[in-house]
Amino acid sequence: MRRLCPVLSLAALLVLVAAPMWAQAPAAPATEDSSLPMESSALPVRPAASPAPPQATAPQSAADGVKRPPPTQEQIADSLQAQRRYQAAIAAYQKIEHPSAAVWNKMGIAYQMMFNLKDAKRCYEKSLKLDRRNATVINNLATVYDSSKDYRKAEKLYRKALKINPKSASIFKNLGTNLLVQRKYKKGWKAYEQAAALDPDIFHDQSSPQVQNPTSIEQRGAMNYYMARGCLRSGQTDCAIQYLRMAMNEGFTTPKKLASDADFEALRNYPAFKDLLAAQQQKK
Repeated sequence: MRRLCPVLSLAALLVLVAAPMWAQAPAAPATEDSSLPMESSALPVRPAASPAPPQATAPQSAADGVKRPPPTQEQIADSLQAQRRYQAAIAAYQKIEHPSAAVWNKMGIAYQMMFNLKDAKRCYEKSLKLDRRNATVINNLATVYDSSKDYRKAEKLYRKALKINPKSASIFKNLGTNLLVQRKYKKGWKAYEQAAALDPDIFHDQSSPQVQNPTSIEQRGAMNYYMARGCLRSGQTDCAIQYLRMAMNEGFTTPKKLASDADFEALRNYPAFKDLLAAQQQKK
């Protein structure tokens, strides 16, 4: 693979998993009342989504006249979490007298969305004390180590999570991203292949909470290149072209190399691919 000098740190996205799920997390620090963008960086991802949690409302009467019970404290916190009001959600979760493993996990995600890695790690570890074989929480703890650039520790945790849940496309994708950051390109691509086999839309949809993983331009270019391969393998041609464009912009590959790259042979007669190569050549 082509080696470039690492420059300013950019971001790849790692998947967090919770139950219930909510909309994708912002790529900037959150505040209680902010309306934040849903902008993707190098790596859009998609774990299994669940319905949004109920809103915190007063008891209502159903059509049959039966009053609905008021929301629980956890449901109130989940609602705030769904609105990306992470600080308020944390305060609501802290009012729960005996937090479950799931509550500690969701609280950890709220801290992590605010880039408070220390408290996120603390919450995930408390969750694991209550449920040691929870692959979801182990995955989330691994993303903390990834965000801290402790890639070996993160890799070990992703592999541990996959031993518990070998059918998780999200964890395979996070592992693939981790391996590519470590320049383990073949192993990273293999993990991406396994992710795509489990969920063909894993590289395309962006419906889950995500956090940044610091990367250099070289690493990000490599990830975009392999993301393009994953998209093409899943039959998502437009997605593949999108990532190839970013890989070329980051200097990982060139129009000349792509034109003869056997992995993208299926694109050679595709008009958008030809336009991409022509546009990149004109930049020179």
